[in-house]
Amino acid sequence: MPAPVTGRRARRARRPGAWLGWLFVAPAAVMYAVFVLRPLGLTVQYSFYDWNGIGASTWVGLENYARLFTEPELFATIVHAFELILFFSLIPVLLGLFVAATIRGIAQSRLALVARTVLFLPQVIPLVAAGIMWSWLLSSTGLANQLLSAVGLGGVTRAWLGDFGTALPAVGVIGAWVLVGLCTLLLLAGMSKIDPALYESARLDGAGPVREFFAITLPSLRQEIGVCVTVTVIAALASFDVVYISTQGGPGNSTMVPGLEIFYLAFSEREVGRASALAVVLIVLVLACVLPIQRLTRDGSR
Repeated sequence: MPAPVTGRRARRARRPGAWLGWLFVAPAAVMYAVFVLRPLGLTVQYSFYDWNGIGASTWVGLENYARLFTEPELFATIVHAFELILFFSLIPVLLGLFVAATIRGIAQSRLALVARTVLFLPQVIPLVAAGIMWSWLLSSTGLANQLLSAVGLGGVTRAWLGDFGTALPAVGVIGAWVLVGLCTLLLLAGMSKIDPALYESARLDGAGPVREFFAITLPSLRQEIGVCVTVTVIAALASFDVVYISTQGGPGNSTMVPGLEIFYLAFSEREVGRASALAVVLIVLVLACVLPIQRLTRDGSR
């Protein structure tokens, strides 16, 4: 009987399989390098130049980055993105927790299936169509103002997306509507993994629904909540399509966000250097917000 292959001979025996695995990964790795890593590197490079995208470029060092934090209009776009986090992230996660807990309580009924389907519809509808639909609903003669007038609140009606004070919150409402279904389904999936015996033990100890939620459900959903917060924060910071369709950054610059400002700087004002600098800052902001969330989620799951 031959001796078992161990040690260095075993590693040599496994080596051809490892190379075969890398061979399968190579096409995707090449595509990722060409279409993700290379453009990312060029964006960082362009951010140090004053360039219109056509002619010769001029080295300006960190001037483009300095202008982002010294020009009020550019810095305001970053502030608007963080304000949208309240609508894109906080509202969908909190509302998703409430809706998911409610649906879980009626999981065996047909109403639960209908609720899941209706809540997930915004994820199926293209965001362009959603932006157009909400523009109609929130216009001065839209359904929202008609309902307010019908209940005697005609004095508060306005063009919600055209008013300086309500345009950004109105965009936030659209984002919350889009994301609440996704958060609800993710949290429902997490609730389905919780051991029912935990709830039975809590009921035997006299715990009510509220105590069960805060003592069992909420701690068990740490990872799912982390995923929801991560996805929604990225959606808020990188928002573009909904804002572009509904307001195009107006009125004035009251709803201008970094993604839309990058688009205008690069393709309308031909300021590729400033657009690249803002894109790099946006990447850093996304990582600065997302990585702590991921770390807290990972540490909490141990």
